[in-house]
Amino acid sequence: MESRVRVMVEGGKANPGPPLGPALGPLGVNVAQVVAKINEATSAFAGMKVPVTVVVKKKTKEFSIEVGSPPTAALIKKELGLEKGAKATGSEVVGNLSLAQVIKIAKLKSGSSLAKSLRAAVKEVLGTCLSLGVTVEGKDAREIQREIDEGKHDEELK
Repeated sequence: MESRVRVMVEGGKANPGPPLGPALGPLGVNVAQVVAKINEATSAFAGMKVPVTVVVKKKTKEFSIEVGSPPTAALIKKELGLEKGAKATGSEVVGNLSLAQVIKIAKLKSGSSLAKSLRAAVKEVLGTCLSLGVTVEGKDAREIQREIDEGKHDEELK
């Protein structure tokens, strides 16, 4: 038998306070060890909220950590150093990504994305760019999606 505790923590900054401590305390695990393991596993996502699942085996008190991927919008904002996206989507541009950066974000999301290929994952990221007011290569994200459909970026998407 096992218990699962799901929480959102800031990358590398989990602490034994709520919501983690109170959820783990009754399960009999060493909360400090769990927090250290979470911080180690999420350090690459510093400054972003990351979904984490702590799986505790009730009999042995052994635990494992499953780290999810931050939301695509959070990855885009981190890449651009933004606090938030555009207030008026469609008329306001808050940043510009290169296609290489979009591909990098798509690869980071590959484990949690429903996309069946890199091309599809890149198009998902482009959709998020559109809603955040972020251009790609200085163009509207829809234009880059069209170019991908036309095969113009096949070399980068291999």
